[in-house]
Amino acid sequence: MPKVIVDGQELEVPDGATVLQACELAGKEIPRFCYHERLSIAGNCRMCLVEVKPGPPKPQASCALPATDGQEIRTDTEMVKTAREGVMEFLLINHPLDCPICDQGGECDLQDQSMTYGRGATRYHENKRAVTEKYMGPLIKTVMTRCIHCTRCVRFSEEIAGVDEIGALYRGEDMQITTYLEQAAEHELSANVIDLCPVGALTSRPYAFEARPWELKKTLSIDVSDAVGSNIRLDSKGREVMRALPRINDDVNEEWISDKARYQVDGLMRRRLDKPYIRKGGKLQAATWDEAFTAIAKVKPGKNIAAIAGDMLDCETMFAAKALLKACGSTLVEGRQTGMDYDTSILAAVNFNSTFAGIENADAILIVGSHVRWEAPLVNVRIRKAVKRGAKVFVIGPWWDTTYPAEFLGEDLGVLNKLPKTLGDALKNAENPALIVGGAALKGAHGKALALAEKFGAAFNVLHFSAARMGGLMLGFAQAGGMADIVNGKPKVVLSLGADEMDFEPFADALKVYVGHHGDKGAHAADVILPAASYAEKDGTYVNTEGRVQFAEKAVFAPGDAREDWTILRALADALGVAVGFDSFAELQAAMIAEVPALGEEGLADYGALPKADAKAKAEGTISAYPIKDFYLTNPIARASEVMQRCSAELLHGEDLAEAAE
Repeated sequence: MPKVIVDGQELEVPDGATVLQACELAGKEIPRFCYHERLSIAGNCRMCLVEVKPGPPKPQASCALPATDGQEIRTDTEMVKTAREGVMEFLLINHPLDCPICDQGGECDLQDQSMTYGRGATRYHENKRAVTEKYMGPLIKTVMTRCIHCTRCVRFSEEIAGVDEIGALYRGEDMQITTYLEQAAEHELSANVIDLCPVGALTSRPYAFEARPWELKKTLSIDVSDAVGSNIRLDSKGREVMRALPRINDDVNEEWISDKARYQVDGLMRRRLDKPYIRKGGKLQAATWDEAFTAIAKVKPGKNIAAIAGDMLDCETMFAAKALLKACGSTLVEGRQTGMDYDTSILAAVNFNSTFAGIENADAILIVGSHVRWEAPLVNVRIRKAVKRGAKVFVIGPWWDTTYPAEFLGEDLGVLNKLPKTLGDALKNAENPALIVGGAALKGAHGKALALAEKFGAAFNVLHFSAARMGGLMLGFAQAGGMADIVNGKPKVVLSLGADEMDFEPFADALKVYVGHHGDKGAHAADVILPAASYAEKDGTYVNTEGRVQFAEKAVFAPGDAREDWTILRALADALGVAVGFDSFAELQAAMIAEVPALGEEGLADYGALPKADAKAKAEGTISAYPIKDFYLTNPIARASEVMQRCSAELLHGEDLAEAAE
């Protein structure tokens, strides 16, 4: 390890480290615009200048200079100070003086660094250049006159997202950053360039002119739009969530989130259920809470009651529902609302065992029945990293547009019974092979995939796409036969806990009670509606598809008469005359943790070893389509979101809405 001296402080730095990284290890702050820890080095803003000896008698860009043994680095000399002032002066030559109306105000790297490292005055009195605006779609607002050409957005699109949609045209003073043919950026991670942009060139179109950062209350939360469990921060003003931003968690989402996680939050204020309803004469009519509970109790369900969990439910709500049914004498609980019925007796067999970070080290990956780019965009980013390191990827299922080279082996799951030579050789010769089984293949290929993983010593992974799935399975929210067992139980009352994707037709004779937050499919089919809180309006525990337990905090209050789910179930227990054993959220959480201790500790849960595979297992069936038909409209919050509706129409279905843009 090289030894360097930074401002008189001697330290060792890792092999391959840059001078900038050495300075940071020494506790020195180095200004930068183009450099980013997760992107390749560009070295084009020149803000990170330092003085290095031995070396040329001039400042050098520390981000692109390797740290070598014996270097003496100075970050505080007069030469460095003057050089940084000069760079900042050049950067501001053409920058417009529109800070008061710029949405980046208060969060702008250029503002902060010009205050700290700038001269404080300009010597430039010529006309500033102006750049025409670019249309980058319904999510990204552009004011390209502010662009300082750091190329972070270009490098993110090419290196992380794997979609070459943003690039640079022309040279020198005429250089411009734009999308290909000035079309919308269409990939699922496009809005991360807003966070990367160090100035106000790329900002959030839906959030434009809505609030200033110092007006917002910031709450730590978890994204529930998929099963990745991305760490997010909800910024709220009053009773409204204004925006969602990523939080850094290297084990889960690094520092990215999907466009759906970021922009579905405007759906939290639309189509909301804010009072109870009872169906009378075929029409839903507003009612009081007492009337709603009386209507349910009048049925006298006894033990003939069932609960179906939706895809975005927290563990506390599922535990409360299970406790209510147990008190009634029922065990009819299920979370796989669309009808999947795979074996859940050993959770390791339905878990993403590689972990997200671990899949990057795989050198041969077989994906069976999963459109990873839509089901888990941030897992797709990890697979792309593995491919950049040399991994080979094979996919069984209908074609989808991967962001890396991949060999598609057709839609017939029978391919697993007799592997093609290319796939067989790749798995056999790989040091760290991995299998990923998606929802479309869990029924027809789970057993065979497990056997193949055992045969080749591969990591076995199941990729869920529902935020509530692993938490529900840990709580036993599943039947051996899936939804079929619920139907065969012929319940008198069916509690739909935000389950909007389920088929309500088999329960035509039952009283259908919808406990949810949006007037979506479940509410339309319900006989009684009990308005509940969304993920942003309650504390809750969530478990992602790799078995990581995470906790989300309450950001805002639910609208109107809506209540947190557990309080509704607690009141329903009183109406049905049963005792559930908790009267507060703390008591509920303690009871849940007592039953499933793993839910009390944030981090990866231990599911034990994989079961012994059946060597005679056969894969059967074909995959005609993946479960997710529209990436932007997968849940009731997203379907209520105007932004997600527009993304679906413009980016997926080709409707030309560009002329309606600002």
